[in-house]
Amino acid sequence: MKGPNRINEERLFREFITLAEIDSPSLKERELADYLKNRLQGLGLTVEEDDTAAKIGGSAGNLLAHLPGDEGLAPLLFACHMDTVNPGEGVEVLFEDGVFRSKGDTVLGGDDKAGIASLLEVLEMIRENGQPHCPLEILLTVGEEHGLLGSKNFDTGKLSSKMGYVLDSTGSPGAIITAAPAQNVLYITVKGKAAHAGFEPERGVNAIRIASEAISRLRLGRIDEETTSNVGIIEGGKATNIVPDAVFIQGETRSLDRGKLDAITEEIIGEFEGIKEIPGANSDIRVTFEYPEYRLDPEQETVKFAAAAINRAGLDLRLETSGGGSDANIFNAAGLPVANLAVGMQNAHTTDEFLDSQDLIHMVRILWEMIQLSATTLRRESPPY
Repeated sequence: MKGPNRINEERLFREFITLAEIDSPSLKERELADYLKNRLQGLGLTVEEDDTAAKIGGSAGNLLAHLPGDEGLAPLLFACHMDTVNPGEGVEVLFEDGVFRSKGDTVLGGDDKAGIASLLEVLEMIRENGQPHCPLEILLTVGEEHGLLGSKNFDTGKLSSKMGYVLDSTGSPGAIITAAPAQNVLYITVKGKAAHAGFEPERGVNAIRIASEAISRLRLGRIDEETTSNVGIIEGGKATNIVPDAVFIQGETRSLDRGKLDAITEEIIGEFEGIKEIPGANSDIRVTFEYPEYRLDPEQETVKFAAAAINRAGLDLRLETSGGGSDANIFNAAGLPVANLAVGMQNAHTTDEFLDSQDLIHMVRILWEMIQLSATTLRRESPPY
């Protein structure tokens, strides 16, 4: 980007590195929250922190910041999450050949600090250029990686925006996530009977074997184009010379179709309920509904506005369906149409995570086009499309 609206690439890259190297694993976001409060206030935004920390046992609450704009324009929401998955403490960023990576055995934290860095650069550009814009609401959530805890506990009644964007999807900028699945999490305990494995194994009922046999009969992985299921945690046993009397299993189901979600969940429940027919065995099953699915019509204002900005930025527009949830699921369930945008992170949730600096620049370009578009199209009296 050339001319007076030029992105300060050095500042942008430095900001991302600073953010990535501030520890903020889920429920331990205090240091990052304090840093971002100061940064946002220094850019002229008012910032308030809610009481989510007390509700979820965390160190910080959600931050909601406001930047006043033309009151004749409809306000716009941008949201990111502050927390990272583990291993996410002691991150050291290596920036070589235009790519950000972690130096050690940690994630990089581009999920979701790429989104935050992009937002901060755009706010800097607004101030430097005196760019007219709509009122902006910036929401930075906590505990997103622990089941969207921050957005679940945020009072959306505090928002004035009627549409918005979560900056939290993998892949190169230009993608708009118009659909994402609902998710159930299953907590299952299979119970057997302990006995000495060498002296009298006949008196025991091996919970691990029973659980393994049940798992072997499950349909796991991709069920169809809208539905997946997985068993991700198995814990049990005390010693090799003891027939295990209990094993804990945690799994999940996801689908863009609520009926399919219910069907595959019931299928898994039925398999483990059948364990009760085995003499000396039992099972305990608990299911939690983590978040609902969402779908946005490509003709909705939320999608068309972002698409116009992406086209103006000269990037390839892609309307995509995600297999993962984000804060956008919660906002849409609350009646606020919010799309998730790709911000460039790659291999998220792994120590091989990386972020191409050009993608970071491209994300800022998209956001800047949104800001410029807001000054001409987001009139309160009528939608722009």
